[in-house]
Amino acid sequence: MYLIADSGATKTSWRLAQPSPDGWRISQAHTVGLSPYYQTQTEIVLALRNELLGQLPETANRAVQRIFYYGTGCARPEKAQVVADALQVVFPPAQVEVHPDLLGAARALCGREPGIACILGTGSNAARYDGQWLSSQATSLGFWLGDEGSGGHLGKQLVTDYLNGDLPDHLRSQFEQRFATHYAEIMDRVYQQPFPNRYLASFSKFVFDHLRDPYCYQLAYHSFTAFFQKRVCKFADYRQHPVHFTGSVAFYYANVLRQAAADLGITVKNISDEPAAGLVLYHQPDFL
Repeated sequence: MYLIADSGATKTSWRLAQPSPDGWRISQAHTVGLSPYYQTQTEIVLALRNELLGQLPETANRAVQRIFYYGTGCARPEKAQVVADALQVVFPPAQVEVHPDLLGAARALCGREPGIACILGTGSNAARYDGQWLSSQATSLGFWLGDEGSGGHLGKQLVTDYLNGDLPDHLRSQFEQRFATHYAEIMDRVYQQPFPNRYLASFSKFVFDHLRDPYCYQLAYHSFTAFFQKRVCKFADYRQHPVHFTGSVAFYYANVLRQAAADLGITVKNISDEPAAGLVLYHQPDFL
């Protein structure tokens, strides 16, 4: 058995490849997002045992031979090791590989061809890919200082305008009816509670649901434009390679995203909601 994972800040998509008489049978599982920046090894182990194992065959923790894990927060070796150690506890016999989520996105979107791979989900990132590894990566400033174009950024802009009294009146009343929140609760969730990026990203669906409103369209358009300018356009050869996207925000806001790109002379090629299926195709030679 082989286990492939793509983990963002909000959710983790798992694919289990099992041998069968007809080849390989692929099954799916989903758990909460895992991040070594917000969770300890013990907390990740508990999440794997409580959420993942029940969705896999009973003997999977002893039968999985190899794990390919791509996750948020795993760019630094010491953080990747936290996740690797947790996976090794739950799947003792397995050979574990932990890589950044951006490499997973690149391999899923580009296969073994060069390109620029981008993530727009709860967070955002971009990198140049040489067909196997990331050759250069955009500066990632994380949720508080960056993440332009992400669900967290869209939600943060919306909530900031709401608290500052800059949200148009007709949207303000709908916002209050939908979320029934207030200043003190927002400030506590953002500054005192864990996963503020997930919390603020939850507001981004309001932007999507009102995308025909000029305020919401412009908020999304400017957020995507900032992503291109601060991340993609920093690659000297960005016009010479296809630009691909994965992530829920890229998928659902695809029309606005493509328009923002076109206005900057950027051609967007593939857009997928998640890279898990592409990663299965990329790793199929490893199953043999």
